[in-house]
Amino acid sequence: MTSAFPELTLDDICRIANDVGVQGLELCVFRKDSVRMDHTATHIEYEGFDSKRASAYINYFNERKLKLSLGAYDNMIGGEPEQRMHNQNHLLRLIRIAALMGGNENGIHVGTFVGYKHDWPHEEGAFESNLFEFERVFKPIIKYAEAHNVTVVYENCPMEGWRSPGYFSFYNNLPATLAARKLMYTVLPSRAHGEIYDPSHDIWQHVDPCDVIEHSDISRIKSVHVKATRLLRNSTSIHWGMFFGKQQVPAELARKAGVPIPEHEWDRLSYEPMLPGFGGSDSMDWKKFLSTLMGKNFSGPFSIENEAVNSKGTENLQAIIQGFKGTVLNLMPAIWPLGETSGYHYDDSEYEPLKSVSLRNIPEVTMKNFV
Repeated sequence: MTSAFPELTLDDICRIANDVGVQGLELCVFRKDSVRMDHTATHIEYEGFDSKRASAYINYFNERKLKLSLGAYDNMIGGEPEQRMHNQNHLLRLIRIAALMGGNENGIHVGTFVGYKHDWPHEEGAFESNLFEFERVFKPIIKYAEAHNVTVVYENCPMEGWRSPGYFSFYNNLPATLAARKLMYTVLPSRAHGEIYDPSHDIWQHVDPCDVIEHSDISRIKSVHVKATRLLRNSTSIHWGMFFGKQQVPAELARKAGVPIPEHEWDRLSYEPMLPGFGGSDSMDWKKFLSTLMGKNFSGPFSIENEAVNSKGTENLQAIIQGFKGTVLNLMPAIWPLGETSGYHYDDSEYEPLKSVSLRNIPEVTMKNFV
């Protein structure tokens, strides 16, 4: 996932990808004027994207034997109305770009969040209201994706830091639980949407990702984020527990009471982002998880999302690259065959090139086209 390299060019990232030994990129293509500031990047020029540029990208990635997907993770149903509309229109833009590059035929999915609308903060039925707001907003989006043979995929991060810690709840992204995702697929049964499942978000919710996989429709899981979490037993968990998170109270009152309070919006829970096998053990049985996935015949990509404190968190380029390398080495025995002389390895001679796309154009659309 290219969010780890916001300052690098696509050429730079492809060289790193080939050196690390991965087979593709989850390309971040955030709006350049997005109000979101954390873990964002824009690695292809989306303005003026046409069929000729799509064909050039297909050739570019084939030359490097790399696959790709696209993603921009913003709030689609909540937040400020103007930004919400910009986010929805950008998602439509990415669906169009994916379609021009072959969409499902080339395994090019479009990743997004759903977000959450907090206009009903304490009202009974707030979750239900968000579910049907999702249906209202995404029904035309998914219909558009389906018409162009593209699959939209949602990540399950609750986005607990998306609002001030003065708010009690940190449920800020609808598909954060398995129940929500099943309900989403029921109100919109189209097969043109699915998920990028990230097990790390269930770990701090004390849910076993293996159980989630067992109760999921595996055909909906198009990709899996490889990101680890280490649960911390510290003053925060002792004082606030592991479910409610730190709450904001006056600093002087907290000092007198000897109670920890949030230092910033993401300082709510007691866990540390990691990469599996890099710098110590985390709070998940990765061998069991990968075995469960493979036992369900999962065949999608594993996308390494590097937010690890000891890798991406250092902002040191070599440490970031080492984090990716360490993760690849950690996963090798579970996902690649054992060769007699090469050890566990991916045979790039089996690489199937991205298919050439027809030079048809697809008109740009916005949400206004669907009103």
